[in-house]
Amino acid sequence: MLELKNVARTVQGRVHIHPTDLTLERGTMNVLLGPTLSGKTSMMRLMAGLDVPTSGRILWNGTDVTGLRVQDRTVAMVYQQFINYPGMTVYDNIASPMRLMGKTKAEIDRAVRETAEMLKLTPMLGRKPLELSGGQQQRCALARALVKGAGLVLLDEPLANLDYKLREELRVEIPRIFEASGAIFVYATTEPEEALLLGGNTATLWEGRVTQFGPTPDVYRKPADATTARVFSDPPMNFFSVRKDGDNLNFGGLANAPADGAFASLADGRYLAGFRANHLHLNKHSSSAMALPCTISVTEITGSESFLHLIHGAEKWVGLVHGVQDLNAGAEVTVYLDPSHIYLFDEGGALVAPASYAQAA
Repeated sequence: MLELKNVARTVQGRVHIHPTDLTLERGTMNVLLGPTLSGKTSMMRLMAGLDVPTSGRILWNGTDVTGLRVQDRTVAMVYQQFINYPGMTVYDNIASPMRLMGKTKAEIDRAVRETAEMLKLTPMLGRKPLELSGGQQQRCALARALVKGAGLVLLDEPLANLDYKLREELRVEIPRIFEASGAIFVYATTEPEEALLLGGNTATLWEGRVTQFGPTPDVYRKPADATTARVFSDPPMNFFSVRKDGDNLNFGGLANAPADGAFASLADGRYLAGFRANHLHLNKHSSSAMALPCTISVTEITGSESFLHLIHGAEKWVGLVHGVQDLNAGAEVTVYLDPSHIYLFDEGGALVAPASYAQAA
């Protein structure tokens, strides 16, 4: 078990990590999700022992390892820029950490072949890294990390430089590898979709703070606050102002919805409404859907889907809709949103009413 107890790091007066408490259990997959510069790599470096926290303690299985060198920890790390020794075969690349550990030839051979089999590298053991595909090279780097028998494996955006097909291949394989190893896996990514595909637990990060940590589906469906909702949405969650008056929700004077379900018990007043891009539609898909007049700012066609950049009053939204939508800038459109997909946050950003679809999920 890895425990961070009130761990913080400041460099030259700049806060990289705010005081953080986090517990990762043995045999779990843990995703660090956040935009660039949110603190993911800084957090991993503290976990690995590459950096020392300014305050707080780091415990490994109950033992304080805060000042322990990375060489003296059972930790392995794989970076976005995967590194292999080009002059060595795949076999020798995987074996290199065990040789440094002084293991016997028999121990090394057994571990290399078991790890290569787990990562589907057995046919490539005699090849050099440059003779492999990008995905195979990344698996070689993963194998070199895993063969150490590390209890903590840190993966810092390991798939970011691979093409789409290879990323999809390894996203499927990594949970299988994780289950076979029994180690604590920590996987950093900027992509909410990747966190959902990997499952396990997710910690959302924003400007050096962990805003929420828990089972990945729970964090996605019930974000604790507007910041977490923004981080765990791609594109980021859309927001607009709403006022509750009795049994009515008024959205900026342009749309109304009944204040029923989770909304009924809220006190009258002003709130922040949030919804994800894929919950906007160009056609009225349910009898309760609200009609929201918008102006097209930009349309981005990705193939089977289109991103619509919309202006609604003073708000700027992004909608993700099916099909090729050839809508010119300045065009007036009506988009539809079902109130069951709306989250309500108080004026401080804390979640006060999750979307009813999320409660039922």
